[in-house]
Amino acid sequence: MLDLGCGKGRHARHLHAKGLLVTGIDLSEQNIHACKEFEEPGLEFYVHDMRRLFRINYFDTIMNLFTSFGYFEQWHQNELAVQAAAKSLLKGGILVIDFLNVDKAIRDMIPEQKIVKEGIVFNIRKSIENGFLVKNIDFEDKNTRHSYREAVGLLKEKDFNNYFERAGLTTLAVFGDYRLHPFDAVNSPRLIFIARKN
Repeated sequence: MLDLGCGKGRHARHLHAKGLLVTGIDLSEQNIHACKEFEEPGLEFYVHDMRRLFRINYFDTIMNLFTSFGYFEQWHQNELAVQAAAKSLLKGGILVIDFLNVDKAIRDMIPEQKIVKEGIVFNIRKSIENGFLVKNIDFEDKNTRHSYREAVGLLKEKDFNNYFERAGLTTLAVFGDYRLHPFDAVNSPRLIFIARKN
């Protein structure tokens, strides 16, 4: 199994504990450095860009979980990532992509809010800019100011289905939450795809 965009390896480690052979890749050297301390036989991590090919015709399953997709500045790069994933799968292999339901996210968006955690005030601003849902986080800790920005593309079900079709994948199911209820474009918090390589 490949954990595509594995972050600090939380899902990869859980899946490995269930008895699966798991490889995790992430673009962040910092994340993979944190993952490396958990490596053991059957669990490995690499710095790798999901838009580039990785182990062709190799994996039974590829999972991209918790909105670890859609952050590329140019939308066509999302398709490159899907195509690379498809080529990494064995014939009949399964791709799982867990994305947010952008329609609900936009409707529920709070433009500005303050959250206090462990005495630190986080100022969070959200906006829609050029087809992206943008989140800016500013806070001060130990007399040092920190600012973070993330922008995720407003990808919808039809966008993913187009990517899958052109990559030789067939959509088997679309779920709207982690209890695997059918996707409802109005109310579902998530957009979860199960696709198979033809």
